[in-house]
Amino acid sequence: MGSRLFSPISLADVELRNRIIVSPMCQYSADAGCATDWHLMHLGQFAVSGVGLILTEAVGVEMAGRITPGCLSLCSDAQESSLKRVFDFCQKFGHAKMGIQLAHAGRKGSTDLPWNGGKPISPNEPRGWQTDGPSAVPYAPKGWDAPAALDQAGLLRIKNAFVSAAQRADRIGFDVAELHAAHGYLLHQFLSPLSNLRADEFGGSLQGRMRFPLAVFEAVREIWPKHKALGVRLSATDWVARSSWTLAESQIFAGELKTRGCDFIDVSSAGNSPEQEIDAGPGYQTGFAAEIKRITGMPTMAVGHITDPKQAEAVLRSEQADMVALGRAMLNNPRWAWQAAESLNAKAAYPPQYRRSNKAFLALPVPGNPPVATK
Repeated sequence: MGSRLFSPISLADVELRNRIIVSPMCQYSADAGCATDWHLMHLGQFAVSGVGLILTEAVGVEMAGRITPGCLSLCSDAQESSLKRVFDFCQKFGHAKMGIQLAHAGRKGSTDLPWNGGKPISPNEPRGWQTDGPSAVPYAPKGWDAPAALDQAGLLRIKNAFVSAAQRADRIGFDVAELHAAHGYLLHQFLSPLSNLRADEFGGSLQGRMRFPLAVFEAVREIWPKHKALGVRLSATDWVARSSWTLAESQIFAGELKTRGCDFIDVSSAGNSPEQEIDAGPGYQTGFAAEIKRITGMPTMAVGHITDPKQAEAVLRSEQADMVALGRAMLNNPRWAWQAAESLNAKAAYPPQYRRSNKAFLALPVPGNPPVATK
């Protein structure tokens, strides 16, 4: 029996060579929202390493949608050009499909870089900005400024920003787009009663709290090409006892996304409250992915403490998920897919220049390599 991890999967009309996904990982290394040489190196290393899909870090759909001043954005021609350079580089040297995660940080924006402490930056400081949210409720009572509660004009502005960024992503050539509705960022803030205290049609009941995230998805789905895949990352639970945003509500939200043409769900958890109490451990979120898959029948992506190839294979064989996304494991070992192929007796794409390094190199070499000597 062949490896499930190294079997192909189709999302819309996009076929991935295998089910290994490079998870979105913020690098905090952008320049005025533009991708830099760091992103070229960071994503390029995965392009030659045999994975099925590479997802970019969270890309702010407007400058005020960034998490930090060092985060990527996609709302200007300069930003589009810089990300196109990275995309083209990865496509030239790798088989992996490329995906983009479109995001708005909401009330968790305007924070400093992690290696500078990661604390909120006041909107009164030159590097800071006024954040937005569903309600004027800060992420934490101490140290965080309250966001501006979005009015109708603000909601329209942000919805249009998602659409514009998706159009730019399509022009760049991305095969997959993922809307970020997890980890306490803006779309998640609308879904959770911890951050959404609105009394209008965008708050209150689950139907009200889902209204704006679903409107954003619908708007992006309308312009995103049908042959390309469009998915959503969600936090399946707040991990907070007093919150109703749990797996049950996440399953309903995922079902609503399915009826609107969502191609996959990337299942994570938490991030919306410092009160969270996470029961973490190896593969601790795979059960959420399994339950969303069971209820909706949609392809799901499991993420979180998946580090071992045989563990990843077991997640897929037991049908808990259809794909596995790796973050820290990839940072620690960008050649994880090669070692997984060797462990599972499967085939992995490789650069011919590196062929001597691993006996699992049985598949086709990556395109563009090696360069042809003319003299």
